[in-house]
Formats: sequence, C-alpha cells, structure tokens
Amino acid sequence: MSKKNNSDKFGFVYSTDPNFNFNKQNDEGQETLSPEKQILRIKLDTKIKGGKAATIIDGFVGTEEDLENLAKKLKNHCGTGGSAKNGIAIIQGDNREKVVAWLLKNGYKNTKKAGG
Repeated sequence: MSKKNNSDKFGFVYSTDPNFNFNKQNDEGQETLSPEKQILRIKLDTKIKGGKAATIIDGFVGTEEDLENLAKKLKNHCGTGGSAKNGIAIIQGDNREKVVAWLLKNGYKNTKKAGG
C-alpha cells in the first residue's frame, strides 16, 4: 500500500516548518513598472532562433502577461512573429530600429540598443 506523496509539488518532499504551504512563490505578485521607469535593452541575436536573426527586448520588469502584451504590440508594429518567455520578448528578424522607435514613441524613454 502506497501513500500519495507530494514530492511533485515544486520539488518539495517534506518541510519542518509548521506554517509551510505548497503555494508556489514566484514573481506573479510583482507589479509592472510604468513605461518611463522601464530600462529596456534591444539587441540582435542569432543563437535563439537556430541561426536566424531575432530582435531581443531584455530588462522588462513586470508580470508575464504584461510582457506578452508588449510583445504582441511590437509584433503587430513590425509585421512579424515572435514570442515572450523567460522575461524577454523575441521579435523575428532584425527589427531593432523599428522596436526602439516604437518604444520611445510609447513612453519607454530609457530604451537603448545594446551591443554593436
């Protein structure tokens, strides 16, 4: 007879803390900074998309939902695909100039191209 264990809950097996609960603690409670407080860096990367050029927007502070919303707006502006995951937005192709121009126009004043 086997007992159902909770070892699959976020990697925890046992805790000695009497007030411990299995609620995952992550950045969901983190508020999204306003556009003028965001420090975004735009760079070109060819390693993420298997050798194809991709524009990377890094440094976004906020929820995943807000990052996905920003990525969606940038994809529509550039007329291309992309995604948002792991705290970065990825826009297909070399669209650094378009992305920087759109971000500056929409209140992201602390945005710069990084790298070369």
